[in-house]
Amino acid sequence: MADRFQVLSLDGGGARGLFAAAVLAAVERDLNIKLVDHFDLIAGTSTGGIIAIGLGLGLTPREMVEFYVKHSPQVFRNRLYTRSFQQWIYRKYSAHPLESALKEMFGERPFGESTKRLVIPSYDLGTDDVYVFRTAHDERFKRDYKSPAWHVAMATSAAPTYFPSFRRIDRLRLIDGGIWANNPAMVGLVESFGTLKSDLSHIHILSIGTYESISHRRRLLNNGGRLVWARTVPDVILKAGSVGINNQVRFLIGDRFVRLNPKVAANEVSLDEADSADDLIGRASYYSRRNMPEISSRFMQHRAATFIPVYKP
Repeated sequence: MADRFQVLSLDGGGARGLFAAAVLAAVERDLNIKLVDHFDLIAGTSTGGIIAIGLGLGLTPREMVEFYVKHSPQVFRNRLYTRSFQQWIYRKYSAHPLESALKEMFGERPFGESTKRLVIPSYDLGTDDVYVFRTAHDERFKRDYKSPAWHVAMATSAAPTYFPSFRRIDRLRLIDGGIWANNPAMVGLVESFGTLKSDLSHIHILSIGTYESISHRRRLLNNGGRLVWARTVPDVILKAGSVGINNQVRFLIGDRFVRLNPKVAANEVSLDEADSADDLIGRASYYSRRNMPEISSRFMQHRAATFIPVYKP
């Protein structure tokens, strides 16, 4: 491996993936670069996994922005908010609009057609074990590269209570990788160090979140039971996991870990708010402009070597 190994890490967050895609598009536009040329590995979970796969297959961040603007209103369609009540006993959305959108974008192109190393987390509900999709960047990875890219995208984004599990890959019960790695920075670090044998001192990670809420935890939670905790548990688990990962990654590689994940009011955070495209793009413009000097100086001087997969589809 070269003396420097750069990882782009993209969080989960449903429709808020538009924020991450717009940040990356702004970086490309302002610096007049092709962003993927500067990263050796891309790790993405859920909506971040969709963006990662798109980038690997040659789509630009701008095209990913257009994907979210066009398809999110159909994927997360919730007229009269009836689906919000349905979600208490059944998954909130059908998988068909998301499947159609991904097929339109990726076609039947195989995951292994990616020009970048990819690592995409999912979770196998049947065996209660993590499931990680990898491009063929090691001789052990003989299966994932053959899967259609849209299959991998569906598997990593099948968020419990929002979408059904994805059963098209070996009949497994695959669900959203955010269950254990909504912030995939550690997944990217482990892949870089453990699989690709890069020295820890050589690894640099740019981590893009989909922003997080500033939450007030009610005192009732101190002694609350299932009903009291029901609506709070997902947010607490996702936030706690992300904070823990940030701390661990920063402990291991120090200031070579750069995280962009702005905080917003709790009522502005929703996985399936599909009608706020202008607000998301506006936020992305603001935060990308504010962080552009650091992103440019820290990551854009490195040019990644061409990825040559061990196996080709």
